[in-house]
Amino acid sequence: MTKFLCTKKYGHERGLSSAFRQWRADSHCRFMHGYSLEFEFVFGANELDENNWVVDFGGLKPLETWLRLNFDHKTLVAFDDPMFSVFEEIHESEVIDMVTVEATGCEMFARMAMEYSSELIQKIYGNRCWVDSVTVREHGANSATCKR
Repeated sequence: MTKFLCTKKYGHERGLSSAFRQWRADSHCRFMHGYSLEFEFVFGANELDENNWVVDFGGLKPLETWLRLNFDHKTLVAFDDPMFSVFEEIHESEVIDMVTVEATGCEMFARMAMEYSSELIQKIYGNRCWVDSVTVREHGANSATCKR
């Protein structure tokens, strides 16, 4: 059986600048730090559509909107961060634009993006295609992938 894959990347140049910390870490990662994150989506299908495409890249505007709502100039804070109330206060003072997440880090951001994009692709295309993987890159040396 033939399997087709295609890739859509929202690169570092898109400016999805996010700040976060891994409060559980013993390393310097416990401090606030930020990156212009990159998101790479791999879509799969066993059959192409009438245009011979896996997905219509032009139809992925809701995906970019979701990325901007969650990662564009945002401070991502885990709901169980011991300093959560401090972040909330800073957010209410309009110093940061806080997004509450289950946990922080590339692995969790890739999972968040996998869950959202999978629902979106299912809604648009039904069972014809799927999200095969999502990779989130902090920079050239650090990344994490969530795979189907």
